[in-house]
Amino acid sequence: MKTLLLPLLLLLSASSVASAQTAPAFQPLSHSATLISGTVRDHAGQPLPGVNVFLKTTFDGASTDSLGRFRFSTDQAAGGLPLVVSYVGYEPLELPLTLGQGAIFLPNIRLKANRAQLGDVVVTAGAFEASDDKCSATLKPLDIVTTAGALGDIAGALNALPGTTRVGEEGKLFVRGGAASETKTYLDGLPVQTPYGSAVPNVAARGRFWPFLFKGTVFSTGGYSAEFGQALSAVVALNSTDLAPETQTGISLMSVGGSLSRTQRWDRTSVAVSADYSNLAPYFNLVPQRFGWDKAPQGRGGSLKLAHRTGQAGMLKLYGTFSQQRLALRQPDARPEFAAAGHPIALANDNAYLNATYRTPLVRGWSLNTGLALTRDDNTVRPDAQTVLELDQSAVARVVLTNDSASTWFNLKMGAEAYAQRYRQQYQATAEGPTQTLGVDEQRGAGLVECELVLTNKLAGRAGLRTEYSALLGRWNAAPRLGLAYKTGENSQISAAWGWFYQSPTTDLLRISSQLKFERAEHLLLIYQRMVKERTLRAEVYQKNYTQLTTFDGARSFNPGTYQNAGGGYARGLDVLWRDRTTFKKVDYWVSYGLLDTRRQFRADPVMAVPTFAARHNLSVVGKYWVQKLHTQVGFTYGYGSGRRYHNPNLPGYNQSTLPAYQDLSLNVSYLTNWFGQFTIVYLSASNVLGRNNVYGYSYTGTADANGQFRSVAVTPGAPRMLFVGVFISINKNKKVDLNERPD
Repeated sequence: MKTLLLPLLLLLSASSVASAQTAPAFQPLSHSATLISGTVRDHAGQPLPGVNVFLKTTFDGASTDSLGRFRFSTDQAAGGLPLVVSYVGYEPLELPLTLGQGAIFLPNIRLKANRAQLGDVVVTAGAFEASDDKCSATLKPLDIVTTAGALGDIAGALNALPGTTRVGEEGKLFVRGGAASETKTYLDGLPVQTPYGSAVPNVAARGRFWPFLFKGTVFSTGGYSAEFGQALSAVVALNSTDLAPETQTGISLMSVGGSLSRTQRWDRTSVAVSADYSNLAPYFNLVPQRFGWDKAPQGRGGSLKLAHRTGQAGMLKLYGTFSQQRLALRQPDARPEFAAAGHPIALANDNAYLNATYRTPLVRGWSLNTGLALTRDDNTVRPDAQTVLELDQSAVARVVLTNDSASTWFNLKMGAEAYAQRYRQQYQATAEGPTQTLGVDEQRGAGLVECELVLTNKLAGRAGLRTEYSALLGRWNAAPRLGLAYKTGENSQISAAWGWFYQSPTTDLLRISSQLKFERAEHLLLIYQRMVKERTLRAEVYQKNYTQLTTFDGARSFNPGTYQNAGGGYARGLDVLWRDRTTFKKVDYWVSYGLLDTRRQFRADPVMAVPTFAARHNLSVVGKYWVQKLHTQVGFTYGYGSGRRYHNPNLPGYNQSTLPAYQDLSLNVSYLTNWFGQFTIVYLSASNVLGRNNVYGYSYTGTADANGQFRSVAVTPGAPRMLFVGVFISINKNKKVDLNERPD
C-alpha cells in the first residue's frame, strides 16, 4: 500500500516549492555568485578533513572533505572580505579575498598546529550527516532524490542507512527497536509537529518536505546533542537553504499530477512560490490495484519560501505551506460484515505549517539563532459508520546563543525552548450517535547548555545538559549527555557517547490520561569510523535501555485508571556502513547492515516481547552509475529485512509468529537534456521490479468464529509495484548546464 501514496504525498509535501529547484543539484552557479574552492593542509602537507572555511561575518562557507578539499559559492557583494580557516587544535587563519572578479582557487592553505594539536577528531557519535557542505558526509540531498525506491522521500532514503527497519505499512522511520514516535524531526532547530502526511491504517505515510529545500540533513541514531529533546531513539535535523541561487521557473509533469513554481532572486532577498495538484485516478485505471477505491487519492497544495539577508551576515527566513488530502477506499477485512466488499474508510486532511527563523552574529564571538513555528493539522477519518474529527494546533519558539571563539580549546552553547499544544478529538459511533470529546492542553519549557572542548592532543569531548518541564504532567526532567572522540590514525577515530533522553507520552495516550511520567531511554554507543579518498567505513555498537514506558490494559483502553509508566525494554546491536565513490569510475555505492536484538513491554503489551516493528537483520545495497555519453544516471536499491514478529491469537504466547522476510529491488533512470533550450530531467522509476509479494502483517477479527478460530487477512501493498514517470523543466536559467558532467 505504501507505493500507492508515494507520488501523491510527494506532490503534497511542503517542499513542492522546490519544484522551482526541481533539480537544484544540476543547476549552475548564479551569474552573481563567486565560487571559492581549495585544499587545506597541516604543516607537513597532509590534508585536513573537517576544517571550517567561511567568509568572515557571514554564514557562507563549507567544511573540508577527507582529502582536505572544500568548495562553496557566495552571493556577497563585490569587494574585499577575509576568508577564515579554523580547526580545533590549530591556529585560525585569515586570508584576504577580493570577490566579484571570478572564481577563487586556493590549492595550498596551511594551518599551524597549536601545542595540543587535535587532528581530525570530531565528536559525531550516532550521527550520519547529509550535507553539501561536507563532501565526506554519508548522504547529500541529491543522494536522497536519486536513491531508487525512495522517490525523493527523506525517510525513504534514510531507511537505506543502518539502524533502521523498513515497516512498509507505516512508511516512517523506525530506529534501533524504537517506535516511529521516538524519532523527532527538526527544521532549522525547531521541532516539527507533523513531519509526515496523514494516512489511514496500513497505508504508508510520506514526509512533507522535499530534500532540496535543505542544505543539510543530519540523521542521528543515538547520543545526539542537548539541542534536541522529546526523542527517545533518533533525530532528523533539517537545515533549510538560504538565498536561492537564481531566478527561474519550474514545471513538473508527472504520471500522477503536476506542479508549477517560480523563484525570484534579488541582491539580498529571494522568494519562491509553488502550487501543485495530484490525482491518482488515471494511474489506478491503468495499473490494477488490490483495494477498492471509492475515491482515488487527490491532493492540492501551495507553499511560500522567503529569505532575506540582514546586515552583512544576518539571515531571516520564512517558510509556509498548506496542503489538502482526500481519499476513500475499502480495505481487506476478515470480519464477516466486511469480508465481501472490504472495510470502507475515508480520509480528509488539511495541514498548514509556518516556520520563521533569524540568525545573526553578535559581539565577541557570540551568535544568535532564534525561531518560531506554528502548525495546524485538521483531520477527518470515517471508518464505516464512525466519524473521528481531530484538530491539532501547536506553537514552538526557540532561542540559542553560541560562542565558538572564546577559546581554541572550548566553545559554549546555551538556549531555551517553549512549546504549546492544543489538541481536540471528537468521536461519533454513528451519524445520529452522541459525540464524545477528548483533549490535550500542554505547555512545555526546556533549557539547554552544551560545550565542546579539547582534552589532549588526540582527545576531544562534549558535555551537555537538557532540562524540561511539562505543565500537563506536572513534572521536570534533567538529561545529561556526554561524548568523547579519540584519534586513532591519520584518517580514523573512535567515538563514544552516553546520555539520558526523555519524551512525553504521545498525544493518543495523553488524551486518555495525563497522570503519567516522562518516558526515558539511556543510550550507550561506541563508534569506529575511517574515511580515506571518498571511502567511508563506519561501525557502531550500541545499547539502549528503556524505562517508564507507558502501558495500559488493551481490553479497557479508554479507562485512564489502567494507564501507568510500568513498561520498559532494551535494544542492542551493531550497525555497519561502507560507502565508496572512487574505486569504480563513475560509480557511487554503499552497503549498510544492521543487527538488532530488542524486546520491550509498552502500550497494550501484556508481557515483554519483540515488537512488531523490529527486524533482527536489515541490509541495504544502493548503487548509482553515470553514463556520460547518454547524459543518464541509472540507480538501484536492494533492501532486505528478516521477518518481523506478529501476534497470532490462534496460538499460545504473544508476538510469537514471524512474517516472511522483506525484499525489494527498485530501479530508476534520470536523463538530462534540453527541451526548447531549457534544462530538463526525464525521470523514471519502478519499485519492487521482481514483483515480490511482501507481507507486512495480518489483521485478525476481534472475536473467534464457531470453530474457535480468529480469522485473518494479510496486510500487503496496494499493488505489486509502483511505476513513476516525471518530466522536470527549469526555465530562465542564467547558465546552461553541462550535460556531460556527472551530477554531484
